[in-house]
Amino acid sequence: MKTIAILANGQFPRKEYPLYLLKSADAVVCCDGALVAAEKHGIVPDAVAGDLDSVCRRALSRFERIKSPAAVARDSDQETNDLTKAVKYVLGRWPDAGTIHILGATGKSEAHTIGNISLLMEYEERFGLADKGISLDIISDYSTIFAITDGGEFHVGEGRKVSIFSPDPTLNVQSEGLVWPTGKVVFDNWWKASLNRASADVVKLKFNHKSKAIIILD
Repeated sequence: MKTIAILANGQFPRKEYPLYLLKSADAVVCCDGALVAAEKHGIVPDAVAGDLDSVCRRALSRFERIKSPAAVARDSDQETNDLTKAVKYVLGRWPDAGTIHILGATGKSEAHTIGNISLLMEYEERFGLADKGISLDIISDYSTIFAITDGGEFHVGEGRKVSIFSPDPTLNVQSEGLVWPTGKVVFDNWWKASLNRASADVVKLKFNHKSKAIIILD
């Protein structure tokens, strides 16, 4: 199974781990304007995906000369953003993808950061990632972020900050391995289960029904 990295046009990673993921991936896809950041850091992606409204034309021309015009995946759908276009492109081009890491999805713009993180919940439903055995996450210099639709066990490491976000106020999450139990949390605002801390290496979460949730590990 292949590991694919998607580079969005937010804050380019600086720390060793996200840079390693970017450079060791089997393939790299840039979201639109992220092509300029990739070029600046000596990365030649395998494709550029998006509506191409923010990419530097000179950088795009250079990229087409190095790769080919076929490596530019233009999608003019205005109902989806460039990150969604890139994820859709990756799933279509690499059906053997087992892991998708999204880099550069946060920073620079709070609106883009919140939007990109929330999209992880939609991708689980829209693309059926769990059923296909595909792991998708957002990795930054500060956090690992992923969506879940049911409970599970997560190896996070004792002492790590663990935040749970959900747009579903009917969701009840029973937890083990967290300093502050979540069983009485009502998810009617974003802060409600944020900045908890792991009291064990493994955190166990149990949902009262399938729903949408985001886990952020700092």
